[in-house]
Amino acid sequence: MSKRICDRLVLSNGIVVLVTENPTADIIAARCFFAGGERVETSAKSGLTHLAASLMTRGTERYSSLEIAEQVESIGASLGTESSSDYFVLSLKTISSDFHDMLLLGSDILRSPSFPNSELDLERRLTIQSIRSQQERPFTIAYDRLQKLMYGDHPYGFSSLGTEESVSAITRDDLISYHQHHLRPDQMVVSIAGKILPEQAIALVGEAFGDWHIPNEPISIATPTPNFQPQLITHEQDTQQAIVIIGYPAPSVSSPDYAALKIISTYLGNGLSSRLFVELREKRGLAYEVSAFYPTRLEDSQFIAYMGTASQNTGTALEGLRHECERLATVALTDKELEICKSKLLGQYALGKQTNSQIAQVYGWYEVMGLGLEFDRQFVEAIEAVTQADVQNVAQKYFATPAISVVGSAEALKQLEK
Repeated sequence: MSKRICDRLVLSNGIVVLVTENPTADIIAARCFFAGGERVETSAKSGLTHLAASLMTRGTERYSSLEIAEQVESIGASLGTESSSDYFVLSLKTISSDFHDMLLLGSDILRSPSFPNSELDLERRLTIQSIRSQQERPFTIAYDRLQKLMYGDHPYGFSSLGTEESVSAITRDDLISYHQHHLRPDQMVVSIAGKILPEQAIALVGEAFGDWHIPNEPISIATPTPNFQPQLITHEQDTQQAIVIIGYPAPSVSSPDYAALKIISTYLGNGLSSRLFVELREKRGLAYEVSAFYPTRLEDSQFIAYMGTASQNTGTALEGLRHECERLATVALTDKELEICKSKLLGQYALGKQTNSQIAQVYGWYEVMGLGLEFDRQFVEAIEAVTQADVQNVAQKYFATPAISVVGSAEALKQLEK
């Protein structure tokens, strides 16, 4: 199979265009990324990015919500917007012959959303319902409370939905201001993959976005330093299952420790053969569910391990989670364990770049995160180069004293008393 090559061009207004020609199917996928995402929010306006993403496709200066839906659905295409910790993205997929029309529709949505008050009122109510629903889920309660210990006032610590108070206070003017300040061409990456020539794709992007002017106001994203608090926080809820989550501060994607932490995440929490699953669920019968994850973030990240366990096992579960993470500081992975982790991680990484949508997503994500297309190669090389000593050194560096969040019954929480 021939190696895919991604063409890269920067338009005069700052838009980065990435094109990966992949003619195996008559499908074109595109991602329009904007740097920033939920990272630009304040506590008082948390949930703003999510609300904006929910409303972008609900009307523009030219089209109503229904007209947008009809244009997309009548040709069997897909189009949507969403927010993430570090970016905002519009995604679309269609057959090649309809790509021009869908890209122009996407341009209209991104450049001139109307944020109708009627749609805002509806979406605000739905978001508040979702917030209330999540506040009844033990895992969400435990995780949200842990985030406050991990990040303090940094936006990474906010719930992506916001709070009832913050969402209720968001106005149409707030959405317009967010759009004007953060959805702008000099913060934009357009990533396209599919049955299209690079010169055709670049011409279409130029037609759709080339006359979009950069605002005079310079972009500025200033976030507070995360305020990590290695404390135990509990929440009593009358439930048979207790949720135990521990979190260690971890570095951003640009850190030299990133690859070793990805190996550790794979070793501890990736799948039914992972260390946490085998030791704590299969061998000891402590867990209904157990895993670990290390999110890729532009700023300081976190390493999370969690377990759902029977109330009577809460104290033992917490000890088990900490032990399995912190033992890596003193017990090295075997050669076989390290090789299995590398094979699993790199195999999943390769499988995540098969479809046009995946290719457009991954390459655009590299760019909007400031990593560049060379990260595709650098990541593989970094994973292959990780040694047993690297894993042990990184565990010693980061896995010391975690923040801990537990949700459970009075019986469960009593086990945590010193």
